[in-house]
Amino acid sequence: MIRADKIKKSFGSAEVLKGISVELEQGKNNLIIGRSGAGKTVFLKILVGLFMPTVGDVWYGDTNICQLNKKELKAIRREVGMLFQGNALFDSMTVEENVRFPLDMFSNMTRGEKQKRVDLCLEQVTLKGSNKKYPGEISGGMQKRVGIARAIVLNPKYLFCDEPNSGLDPKTSITIDELISDITKENNITTVINTHDMNSVMEIGDKIVFLHLGELAWIGSKDEVLESDNELLQDFIFASPFLQKLRNAALNR
Repeated sequence: MIRADKIKKSFGSAEVLKGISVELEQGKNNLIIGRSGAGKTVFLKILVGLFMPTVGDVWYGDTNICQLNKKELKAIRREVGMLFQGNALFDSMTVEENVRFPLDMFSNMTRGEKQKRVDLCLEQVTLKGSNKKYPGEISGGMQKRVGIARAIVLNPKYLFCDEPNSGLDPKTSITIDELISDITKENNITTVINTHDMNSVMEIGDKIVFLHLGELAWIGSKDEVLESDNELLQDFIFASPFLQKLRNAALNR
């Protein structure tokens, strides 16, 4: 579980986050959504520990990461997996080497133990046998799956995903969503996903955190979205005529 307590963040005179408090639950897909400028990225970076809040605290279980020194924070980050928007794979490394990179940096495993862990993670993301390929030799969807394998290779308690479906076609996006969701539930991970993909919201949104202009505007599940009377949320979620028809149909059942 991750708990954000009264988080504020300012850059100079600009207040980007205005007192956000929320619990992000273990074993669930916690989605952060909102328009551009809502503060999603800043909030995600604070949750990860890349930014410190101007005011407030972030708790990983019983540990307040805002009170840790650099050494202590580095130790906590070994429990964190991160899937970056642009994959951030090393082009000069093979798939296997990319996935093994966190193990080389943070573990004391033997070479054989690392190999077993890498192979297991690649199998989990359905990339068995792709060890020796380079990122430039595989598709964007496969690169994203390599990124997921690298993110989970250290058996993290917490998984952060920044726009995991960015640049992917709809079918591949669904595959990535299902993969992240399955890994979250199988390993009881606290997963936090920053997304603008409404398919993700409606398919895997166990808990949805809607930010608007730096404030917490709504919290709920994918099942509660359709019935919510929050006008800001409805304007955001159901901007397209198709989704508006979907909501109307659900309400008229």
